Amino acid sequence: MALKVARRGQVPPFIVMDVMRAAFEREAAGENILHMEVGQPGTGAPDGVIEAATRAMQADRLGYTDALGIPALRDAISAHYNRTYGADVSADRIAITTGSSGAFVLAFLAAFDAGDRVALAAPGYPAYRNILMALGIDVVEIPVGPETNFQPTPELLAACGQTLDGLIIASPSNPTGTMIDAAELSALYTYCKDNGTRLVSDEIYHGITYGAPAETILKSGQDAIVVNSFSKYFSMTGWRLGWMVVPPDLMRAIECLAQNLFISPPAISQHAALAVFDCTDELDANVRKYAANRALLLAELPKAGFDKMASADGAFYIYADVGEMTNDSVAFCQAMLADIGVAATPGPDFDPARGHRFVRFSFARDTADMAEAATRLINWRR
Repeated sequence: MALKVARRGQVPPFIVMDVMRAAFEREAAGENILHMEVGQPGTGAPDGVIEAATRAMQADRLGYTDALGIPALRDAISAHYNRTYGADVSADRIAITTGSSGAFVLAFLAAFDAGDRVALAAPGYPAYRNILMALGIDVVEIPVGPETNFQPTPELLAACGQTLDGLIIASPSNPTGTMIDAAELSALYTYCKDNGTRLVSDEIYHGITYGAPAETILKSGQDAIVVNSFSKYFSMTGWRLGWMVVPPDLMRAIECLAQNLFISPPAISQHAALAVFDCTDELDANVRKYAANRALLLAELPKAGFDKMASADGAFYIYADVGEMTNDSVAFCQAMLADIGVAATPGPDFDPARGHRFVRFSFARDTADMAEAATRLINWRR
């Protein structure tokens, strides 16, 4: 008799990880691969973080910490909100998590029950949808496009015709890099407040913007859940460390869930992260490199036919409409990797309904790699 396999695990794959594996296999076989698929900085942790980690390993037992994180790091994040946004966020409301992924699991478990309806923009980060599905929460996808800068609006939420228990927003967003300005954030916050909709704000790309800085939803109100990470601007991807700013009514639930699901975030990563807020010169230099890469690709990609792109106001992605080249972006990306050694992520990862005509390029690697990728793409499309 066959053993049961839970339906919860039957979620779609995170396609970018499949693309990355295929790219690494070709690289291991000796091919020169240019990585534009994975959404992580091309740099390692700042020098100060490495030094802090070394000191911690030499001086600390590095056992379990408090489930919500070490007090010093929670205090440092509180100071970061005051310094960066002029927002008063008590350290008592900050929970350190095992990456932002751990934060989303905790947030969704604490705020929503199975059968609740949670809205998110399509295109959007696939793990939102897949984690919600695994937890038995109904996903309400809101199709967005250039007319709203690929972001949800109160009008689109009202037009979906459903009562919503939650809404997930991201500014800057993955995969489009588009942003929500302060007035639009306030309007979304007010809509959710008036309609009893719990708002979850993904702010993990804050610090990586190319014009106006990103605004936190905490300037609009205090009952939204904020998720952030040390993986993007802070360049600590493999350290698996994130944080949440939690509304008071969810704080004890988040703590109990964290105790049982994770025990505590990685101790070494927490001690190392204490130094990262003093590394802004190095981190801002990374952002200047991303800005140069962005400018290069915005100028060169149209020469290869990629001339319909989201605004890419932040993060390190370009989301391009390839509908005039193909109706199958998965096959298109496979051919791109096989023919010219450029790895990119097909759109169905981010938008199951319309992603067949979109591709995401990440530009977080070295500028020389981006220039070479652009040259290969131009020659490939001739």
